[in-house]
Amino acid sequence: MTRLDSERPGRITLGLLNTYDRRVLREPHRRAIARAGAVASAFDCNLALFGFPLPQGVRTAEELALWSSEKTTIGQNAAYFVKLAKAGRASLFPEPEGVFPAHLGTPVATTSKPRLGKALDVEGLARRVRGGQSVLLVFGLGPHGLPTEVRRLCEADFDVTEGGFSLETATAIGAVTAVLWYAAKKR
Repeated sequence: MTRLDSERPGRITLGLLNTYDRRVLREPHRRAIARAGAVASAFDCNLALFGFPLPQGVRTAEELALWSSEKTTIGQNAAYFVKLAKAGRASLFPEPEGVFPAHLGTPVATTSKPRLGKALDVEGLARRVRGGQSVLLVFGLGPHGLPTEVRRLCEADFDVTEGGFSLETATAIGAVTAVLWYAAKKR
């Protein structure tokens, strides 16, 4: 047994940052949340939502999940998001100001344009998770991706394509999560 085999792997948290509409929860929000909930469930990840406007009367992730289940057909009517929330594995946070919550893990920006000296390849990121480090994969929801001020809060950048290809948010969430999960499982 190697040293990495004997350690408990770190947790992967998918972090969605709302950069779309900060006033009203719209269809793109609901779809992105339901899709991310399905991916998080499939790959045993947690889900953190940052800066999402909440419908009237909704205060918790579980309430948002139940509300979403009535509003979308994506992700089996948001059933995966509901499952995550009921298990305490989905969380709501305001937009980060100066720092991401430490308990979510090391923040890593998912981007097609990694900053010089901050880029991690899939093996480097997987090695962290295998070694017991939890990571928060930060995805921007909106046409412009992650704002510069949010990227500065991230310790590292990860381009899943390793070629600078810009992916639509749902595609990026699936690709990044699947690639990292499988790489982290390798011994």
